[in-house]
Amino acid sequence: MPLILHNLSPLHWSLAGAGIAVITLLLVFISNHRLGISTGFEDICSLVLPQPYFRRAGIRSGRGWRLPFLAGLVLGGFLSAALGGGWALTWELGRFDAVIGFGHVGKLAWMFAGGLFIGFGTRLAGGCTSGHGIFGLSNLEWPSLVATASFMAGGMVTTQLIYRVLFAGM
Repeated sequence: MPLILHNLSPLHWSLAGAGIAVITLLLVFISNHRLGISTGFEDICSLVLPQPYFRRAGIRSGRGWRLPFLAGLVLGGFLSAALGGGWALTWELGRFDAVIGFGHVGKLAWMFAGGLFIGFGTRLAGGCTSGHGIFGLSNLEWPSLVATASFMAGGMVTTQLIYRVLFAGM
């Protein structure tokens, strides 16, 4: 099945899994760090927000490796887009536009609200999908199994509601 953009053939799933495993193992064996993106977001917030929550030693102490890791994720995404045929900013959201019809401000508000929900869920679960689903499960951590199962169930229920109720008949 081709990818959505530019009809490129995707790499086999096992290659992505092996890459994630290598990165996870390198983080543990070389630097004794856990893989997780939400803590990286806290680290970025700590650069500009003066709240004590963002000034914790656990956040500040990871800047030396976490910020380059996050920069690498952004750079990797940019390189993937550029080498895959380019990219362009767009306001088009496909079915969402056809059903909801928000303008630019409405779409920004929708995405901001979604980001708040994701942030709240990440804090409530004590980590993000990558931290729990990749690192926590690989360490056989019970809370990570519960969190990952909850993330997956929530995603499935939300997808079914959106496509079968909100986008019904399209």
